[in-house]
This record gives sequence, structure tokens and C-alpha cells, in this order.
Amino acid sequence: MAKPAKSDRQKVIDDIRKKQKSAEKRRGFMIVGVCVVVALLIVGAAAYRPIKNSWDLRKFKDLDLAKIGAPATACDDITTKPAEGSNDHVPTDTPVTYDDAPPAFGAHWNEYGVAPAPFSEKFYVADDRPPLESLVHNLEHGYTIVWYDETIADDNEALTELKAVSRKFPGTDNYRYKFIAAPWTSADEDGAKFPKDKHIAYTHWSVGGEGESDASKQVGVWQYCTEFSGEALEDFMVEYPYLDSPEPNVE
Repeated sequence: MAKPAKSDRQKVIDDIRKKQKSAEKRRGFMIVGVCVVVALLIVGAAAYRPIKNSWDLRKFKDLDLAKIGAPATACDDITTKPAEGSNDHVPTDTPVTYDDAPPAFGAHWNEYGVAPAPFSEKFYVADDRPPLESLVHNLEHGYTIVWYDETIADDNEALTELKAVSRKFPGTDNYRYKFIAAPWTSADEDGAKFPKDKHIAYTHWSVGGEGESDASKQVGVWQYCTEFSGEALEDFMVEYPYLDSPEPNVE
């Protein structure tokens, strides 16, 4: 009679072990499942913003520049002041203090591959923006720079709008497309700030008209706006084209 009892106990033990293995297998599947879901969520979150941004940019593709953003009334009148600093090259990595926020002229860096910033790049955020001393060299070469402050930088819709605008100036073959959108950050201020309630600034370094050679006629040009206006920018770039600059025929 002992053998049947032992067999019964063995059967119970085998059943317990089988249930334990089944439970462990289910837990393993659950852990794997949770890991897969978490991984998909991480990948999805990482992919969401670029995909959404790409989708949001589509609506601007067929819009003329003047129809993007606010009307021109969002911007103040254009202002100018006498400019200096043409061909005033300081060693790269030497800080230059600019009196205006943002600068429209002045001493600047001059190192191949560093200054001016490349013609191929039209849009920057705070993490990849070239130093001011580099961008001022771009101004000397006829660029119009649209500067945006941290209020715009923190607004995804406003930032997407500017990114879409930068795509209206593609490539490196047409000098009329000398355009850059760049952030103006609190680290740049150094005592100079945007006017109150203004979050956008257009700048250009003018020689006083296309073909002007009298250096005394050079001016820095500014237009400040509460928000971006494609209509105002178009008017600004027509009035101050790339040819109206100290060195228009180089990138």
C-alpha cells in the first residue's frame, strides 16, 4: 500500500511543479509584454514630435511668404542707425560686445567653416545656433536674419511657422535666398534686450542702397514685431535685398 501513497504524493508534487512552471511562464510573458509596450511607447514618443512637425509643415508648403503669420501691423516701423565694422575681423573665439539686441552690424569673426555660418543652413535653435560673432559676418554678406526670442522658442506652433518660412529660401545657388532664422536667448542679452512685448526682430546690414560705396552711408536696419509676419518680412527683404550690403557677392 506504500507505493500507491508515494505515487499519489508524487502526482501532487508534479502538479504543483507544473502549475509553478505555468505561472512562471505567464509572468515571463507578462514581463516581456510590458517591456515591449514600454519600448513602443518610448519609440512612439520619440517619433511623435518629428512626425507631427513634418505634418504641421505641410500646410505651409503652398502658402506664399506674405500669407504666413500675422499681418504687417504686428511689426513696428523700420529703424536704422549708422553702421561700422565692415571688414573688422577679430580672432575666432574672441567675444564681441554688441550694443543692440540683436546686432545688425559690427566687428565679427572670419574663419572658413565657422564664420559666416553656412548658406545651406536656414534655421537654428538654441542648441545649434552659431555665435553672434559668426552671424554678424552673415549680415555683412547680405543676409536678412529673423531673430526669435524665448517666448517664440517655447511655442511649438510659432516655431513650426518659422521653420516653414526658412524652407521658402532653399539651397545655395540663389543669393536672394540669403536668409537665416535664429534664436535670441537670455545669454545673448548682456545688457541689451528686445523692446518690451516684442518677440521677433528682422535685421540687415545696409550700405545705403545697392551699389553704394561710401562707407559713411552704411546703416544697421531693424524691425521688431510682436509675432512673426511674413507680409512684413517680404516687404523688409524687398527694401533691403542682399545686394544692399557690404559684401553681397560672397556666401
